[in-house]
Amino acid sequence: MTDMAGTATGLDEIRVLLVEDDRDIAVEIVGELESRNFAVTLAETGDTGLEQACSGTHNVMVVDRMLPGMDGLSLIETMRGQGVRTPVLVLSALGAVDDRVSGLKAGGDDYLTKPFAMEELVARIEALLRRPDDSRQTVLRVGPLSMDLIDRTVMRGEREIELLPREFRLLEYLMRRPGQVLTRAMLLEEVWNYRFTPQTNLVDVHIGKLRRKVDVAGEAVLIHSIRGAGFTLQAPE
Repeated sequence: MTDMAGTATGLDEIRVLLVEDDRDIAVEIVGELESRNFAVTLAETGDTGLEQACSGTHNVMVVDRMLPGMDGLSLIETMRGQGVRTPVLVLSALGAVDDRVSGLKAGGDDYLTKPFAMEELVARIEALLRRPDDSRQTVLRVGPLSMDLIDRTVMRGEREIELLPREFRLLEYLMRRPGQVLTRAMLLEEVWNYRFTPQTNLVDVHIGKLRRKVDVAGEAVLIHSIRGAGFTLQAPE
């Protein structure tokens, strides 16, 4: 294990545990994260990664799936079994749906396929850091609406709702914050990973499509527009 943190440790410092055996990739990731003032600890084997993970000193983990010794998924399953709840981004060259599902079922919180852009890696890490403490839930429920994060299915009562990937991500964000008014800027940042507010009706278009699938005629309205503010998802009273 190598501590590659380039800044002095502070109380508010974000500490990242990177478990990656490819030295070239590791150096690139560490350099990018340190340039953004993250403190990075590098572990180059699954066994060392597990030891570091169980220390409880990291805010987020980035774990390669293929590692010498203990593989990445076994590492995650073992640490989850020991009660470690640190959010984990899984890195892998395996990008099939079954591979991603395996990563999530093992206890990963997100899955990124190699090769990837560093900007996306950073955006996903930042998204994990912003997740509420209950983000380990695998089924979300708001009133009659339920979302299975593993099977990627959504039900309203007995009716299954088929969503496109972006619609699913948008609804997930709404369901994690029921009753909260979410601005267009918040949705653009969290769902589309924009770091600026473009002049676009992108959010309104997707909310409209989502609403037509979630709130059909004869059913209580769940997705509400708040004039001049944004949108909210509320269970019917």
